Amino acid sequence: MTTGPEKSDRPLPKRFYNEVSVEADTPQGPQSGGAWNLSLDGRPVRTPGKAALAVPSGALAEAIAEEWRAQGEFIDPESMPITKIVNTAIDGVTGREKEVAADIIAFAGSDLVCYRAEKPLELVVRQKEAWDPVLRWAQDALGARFVLAEGVMPIEQPDDAIHAFASAIEGCGALELCALHVMTTLTGSAVLPVALARGAMSAEAVWSAAHVDEDFQIAQWGEDEEAIERRERRSKEFQAAARILETLAIG
Repeated sequence: MTTGPEKSDRPLPKRFYNEVSVEADTPQGPQSGGAWNLSLDGRPVRTPGKAALAVPSGALAEAIAEEWRAQGEFIDPESMPITKIVNTAIDGVTGREKEVAADIIAFAGSDLVCYRAEKPLELVVRQKEAWDPVLRWAQDALGARFVLAEGVMPIEQPDDAIHAFASAIEGCGALELCALHVMTTLTGSAVLPVALARGAMSAEAVWSAAHVDEDFQIAQWGEDEEAIERRERRSKEFQAAARILETLAIG
């Protein structure tokens, strides 16, 4: 699952609107089962699939509106990561929730935080400090006891751990699942994003934990400009997904 097309050299469309507004479709708002809708100069915003761009949280709707308001003379989709994820959730995840959840659960079966280096000692220590706490949280809060492996040889996680983890995301809607899936694919971990969604870790802590190996290599060998730009792009997408979860306050 992707959150949108790759960046292209096609000309950007010109901004065609002045005012961006957010309205609840019921007087009581989403707490009463309503949704928040966006409009541009009074016209409803629609997804690429022509569905209404409506979300169940006023805070999320305002976050999307901020991206539309921030556009200059041209509309740059790359500067609208929250909108892209929400579009993907509405057009690509709605009706496929079980399939997307299964993909996240599959990541948990080979989660980044379970695969440990044998050496050097400095990296072993960094991984332990960053990853052991979240695994203890998963065991205590979710009932999911994951086992560890050294090196890259695959291991099979206990069925009880996978079932407990699956229960933690059971009932999540398309938006939550899409945000979790984005963060899982960006980090290589399903456990870390769920810890964020449950309030056990901050977005910054999750991003840092997901890059223990990469940061160690950078400290040893340095970093090139292309790698820096790639990480910045991925970070923006990650932060957008994290903000969606924060506005929905799942768990």
